Amino acid sequence: MENNIKQTSYKITGITCAACSARIEKVINKMDGVEEANVNLALEKSVIKYDPDKVTEEDFEKKIEALGYGVVKEKKEFAITGMTCAACSTRIEKGLNKLEGVSSANVNLALERATVEFNPSDVTINDIIQKVEKLGYGAIIKSEDKESVDYREEAIQKQKVKFIVSAILSLPLLWTMVGHFSFTSFIYMPEFLMNPWVQMVLATPVQFIIGRQFYVSAYKALRNGSANMDVLVVLGTSAAYFYSVYQAIITAGEHHAANLYFETSAVLITLILLGKLFEAKAKGRSSEAIKKLMGLQAKTALVIRDGAELVIPIEEVLVGDTILVKPGEKIPVDGEVIAGNSAVDESMLTGESIPVDKVTGDSLFGSTINKNGSIKMKATKIGRDTALAQIIKVVEDAQGSKAPIQRLADKISGIFVPIVVGIAIVTFLVWFLVVEPGEITPALEALIAVLVIACPCALGLATPTSIMAGSGRAAEFGILFKGGEHLETTHHIDTVVVDKTGTVTYGKPKLTDVLMEEGMKESDFLAYIGAAERQSEHPLAEAIVDGIKERGITLLEVTSFEAIPGYGVKAVVNEQEVLVGTKKLMNQNNINIAAILKRMEELEGQGKTAMLASINGKFVGMIAVADTIKESSLQAIKRLKEMNIDVMMITGDNQLTATAIGKQAGIDQVIAEVLPEGKAAEIKKLQSSGKKVAMVGDGINDAPALAVADIGMAIGTGTDVAMEAADITLIRGDLNSIADAIIMSRKTMRNIKQNLFWAFAYNTLGIPIAAVGLLAPWVAGAAMAFSSVSVVLNALRLQRVKLDK
Repeated sequence: MENNIKQTSYKITGITCAACSARIEKVINKMDGVEEANVNLALEKSVIKYDPDKVTEEDFEKKIEALGYGVVKEKKEFAITGMTCAACSTRIEKGLNKLEGVSSANVNLALERATVEFNPSDVTINDIIQKVEKLGYGAIIKSEDKESVDYREEAIQKQKVKFIVSAILSLPLLWTMVGHFSFTSFIYMPEFLMNPWVQMVLATPVQFIIGRQFYVSAYKALRNGSANMDVLVVLGTSAAYFYSVYQAIITAGEHHAANLYFETSAVLITLILLGKLFEAKAKGRSSEAIKKLMGLQAKTALVIRDGAELVIPIEEVLVGDTILVKPGEKIPVDGEVIAGNSAVDESMLTGESIPVDKVTGDSLFGSTINKNGSIKMKATKIGRDTALAQIIKVVEDAQGSKAPIQRLADKISGIFVPIVVGIAIVTFLVWFLVVEPGEITPALEALIAVLVIACPCALGLATPTSIMAGSGRAAEFGILFKGGEHLETTHHIDTVVVDKTGTVTYGKPKLTDVLMEEGMKESDFLAYIGAAERQSEHPLAEAIVDGIKERGITLLEVTSFEAIPGYGVKAVVNEQEVLVGTKKLMNQNNINIAAILKRMEELEGQGKTAMLASINGKFVGMIAVADTIKESSLQAIKRLKEMNIDVMMITGDNQLTATAIGKQAGIDQVIAEVLPEGKAAEIKKLQSSGKKVAMVGDGINDAPALAVADIGMAIGTGTDVAMEAADITLIRGDLNSIADAIIMSRKTMRNIKQNLFWAFAYNTLGIPIAAVGLLAPWVAGAAMAFSSVSVVLNALRLQRVKLDK
C-alpha cells in the first residue's frame, strides 16, 4: 500500500481557532484510507496523505464542507482550438474531469471555451493545457483584465468593513458605559443614549448581523459534536445581550435605570473582530517567504516555434521548447544551453554572488538571471518540476506540517473549550448562590468574563506561526526544512558527521603544487606537461590542464600520444619525448628520481596525488593535485565547535588522505575507508551511545546515512537522491549552513516556547481573575483579542533573525 500513498492539500476557509483545525484533522484522520492528515491554523491549510483506492479527493472536500468550512479552488477559462463537433467537446470535458485535482470542467463548443475548477495544489494550468493537447486539441489560457484577487486579501477586506460598521454602532454604547464612572462625570451624555430601546437598536445589528459569523461557526461546531472559540464568544455575548433585553422589558415604564449590558456584547464583538483583523494581517505577513520565492519566477518566455519567435506566459512553456534568453532577462524554466554562451547570476539558488559561465551543454535553472550574452536553451523541466518550484514546495510543506510540540498544543486546545464552559457555569452558580445570593448581575458578569478570557486562540496560533516564520526565514538563508518535525528535532543535535568529498571539499581535484629541477622555467615545464596531459581523458589530467590554463600558459603541439593505464602518459611534444606519471613509470624507463622521493612522500602525506615528469629520459619535475577543501569549511567547523557540537568526518577515502583533509578543516575525529552501507552503520553506532546525530552529505553513497541520522542534511549542489533522503537541504553548498540550520531551529523552538508559555499563562491566570469578578467582560474581550495578536507578532520576530558568521 505504501507505494500507492498520495498527498493532496487544500486551502480551507472558515477556520477561526485551534479547535476548528483540531476537529477537521480528527474527522479526516478517521476516514478510511487516510494515512495522515494535518491542518495548520496559521496557514489555513490541510495536508492529507491517503490511499486513492479507498478514498477520493472529492470525499475530503465533501467532508470539510459538511463540517462547515470551505475549500478554496481556482477557476480558469481556456480558449480551445481544433473542436469540430459535440463529440470533441465531450471528449475534452471527460478527459479534464478525470484529471487529478480537477473538480469540474465544462467545455462550450459554440464559444470554444473550457471553464475548469481545480485545486492548484494538485494540478497546474500547464497540466490542464497538456491534457487538452494530448487529446489532440489546443488550449490557451484566456487573458484576464485584472489579476485574480487573493482570497485571504478578500477576507481581510470583508473583516475590515464588518469591524468599521461594528465600531460605529458600538461607540455610542461604549460612551454610555464610560459615563457611569464618577471620574468621567464631566463628559456630556445625551439623554436618549440612556434609553434601553435605543441601546437595543444599536446592539442588535452588531449581535446578529455582524456577529452572525460566530453563531454560524458555533452551530456547525456543536452540530459536529465539538466546541470551538466561537461557542465561547456566542455564549458570552448572547448572555449579556439577552439579559439586557430582559432588563429592558421588565423595567419598561419604570423610572429607575435598568442594568443593561448591551455595550458589553457589542464592544466584545467589535474587539474580537479587531483582533481577528490584526491576526489575519499578521498571518498574511508570515507567509512572505513563499511570496518572495514566487516573485522570483519569470512571467513570460520567448519561445521559438516553427521558426517564429513568440512571447508566451510561463505556464504555456513545454518540455523540449527552444527558448531565447537575452542579456538581463530571467531564465524562464530549467533547461540546458544549446547555443551561445553567457554568465548567469545563480545567487538566488546558491548564494554565490559571482556569475557562473555557461556554454553549450551546461544546465540552467529557472528564475536565475542571464547577465551578458544571448543564449538559446532547451526546456527540460517546467512548472512544478523546476528547481525553484521544488524549493517553494518544500517551504510550503514545512510551513504546513506539524512539530510534535504543536500536536500537544492542539490536543489541549481541543478539550479546553468544554472545560471552560464547565468552569463558567460553576462560576455563575457560586456567585448567584454563595457570593451575592439572588443577584444575577455580578454572576452574569463573572460568567461572561470567564467565557471570553478563556478563548484558546493564542494557544492554537503559538506553534504554527513560529514554524511558518522560522522555516520561511531559514529558506531565505538557503536552508530548506522538509517539515516542522525536522525544524524541532534539529535543536537537539549534539554531533555532526560530515562526508568528505563534495561536502568538506569541492569534490573536484585541483593543481596544487609545481616543483621543477634547477634551470627549468615553470612556464616551459607546464607547457610540456599540459600538452601531454591534454590528450588524456583521466579526471586528474583534466585538473592539471585546467590549472595550467588558469596560469595563462599556452600549451605546445603534440605529435604522438599514448595512455599507459595505471602508470601515466607518454607523448612527443615539440619533438621531445615527455613522460608524466607514477614512480613505476619512471623506474620502468630508468629515470633517476631518488632526490625527489622524500618530497613526494610529504605531498602524499598531505592527501595529494603526486606525479613525476621527464623530458627525453631526464627527470625535470613533479606536480601534485588534490581535492581542496572549501574556503568556508574551516570557519564552519570552528562555529560548530563553539556551539559545543562534536564534528566528525566520514569518507571512503584512504586514512592518510582523510586525516590530512580533516586536519586542514579543523576536524579531529576522522572515520576513513568506509563503504556506503558502512556510513549508516557508523551513524547507528553513534546513536546507540546516546548522541543526537546530523549527517551531512551530497552523494548517492550518502543517502543511507542521511536517512538513518536523526537529521539528514543534503548539500544542495549534490545529487537528487541525497536531497530526497535528507530532512534538510542546504542549497548553498556552504558548511556554514549547518550551524545556521541549528541556530534557526534553536531560535524557532525558543520562540515557540515563549508563545506557549504566554498563551498558557494568559489563560491560566485570566480564568481565576475573571471568576472572582476582577475583570470586566469588555476588558476580558480586549485582552483575549490582543493575546492572539501578540503571539503572532512574537513569531514574526523570527523574520528579522540575522545569522552572524
